[in-house]
Amino acid sequence: MSSEIRYESADGIVTITIDRPAKRNALTSAMCEDLHAAWRRFAASEEERVAILTAAGNDVFTAGADLNDPPPRFWQAVPNVGVPVSKPIIAAVSGLVIGAGVTMVAMSDLCVASASTKFIYPEAKVGIAVGLVSSVASRIPHKVAMELLLLGETVTAERAYQVGLVNRIVPPGEQLAGARAMAKTLAANAPLVLGMLKDMVLETMPRSPVEQMYLTQRVLQSEDAKEGPLAFREKRPPHFRGR
Repeated sequence: MSSEIRYESADGIVTITIDRPAKRNALTSAMCEDLHAAWRRFAASEEERVAILTAAGNDVFTAGADLNDPPPRFWQAVPNVGVPVSKPIIAAVSGLVIGAGVTMVAMSDLCVASASTKFIYPEAKVGIAVGLVSSVASRIPHKVAMELLLLGETVTAERAYQVGLVNRIVPPGEQLAGARAMAKTLAANAPLVLGMLKDMVLETMPRSPVEQMYLTQRVLQSEDAKEGPLAFREKRPPHFRGR
């Protein structure tokens, strides 16, 4: 894992940090691969019960995809999409949350945002979009989702709190502490109950066509998908590992 994605674990709580402040925490292909690996590591761990997704600095959570190195598989970096995770994930954000960052927050289970946070989804003004963010419409009211996605205007932390995209607002610089306080409570709760309730909630929520497509890609791009044809060519029984 590169220095631009940090994975730290203590007391059953994982903190995954996007650490590229000099480039406004813009996401490269390598960073998305590292995020994918981080989610897999967290999902497989028996000791780690809660994850916090945050970023270095208070000015920009992420500027979205790095247009100089656009990640072709950004979806794999998105929690609960690229990797199934039956554990709580908290987004701790501050400053600008742009493009892909909006998707990552929407797909997290909880969000602590600083008062300076601003959500912006500018793809309609840029002329390019993949569409995974459309699943936000099952997480906030429809008209608000249309406002965010189609107008491309700024949504403040207070507005995001009012419509349910944010759980708690804290002063700038305190978003990680706020998320850790929430995570500490979650880590002390019964993990089987948390996992069951999260899975049932995700199954209850409608999924966009793009999200559904990516769920099939999890199988098509898995190690097991490669192992089957390889075993056939080598004329041996396949050894599937469930990943």
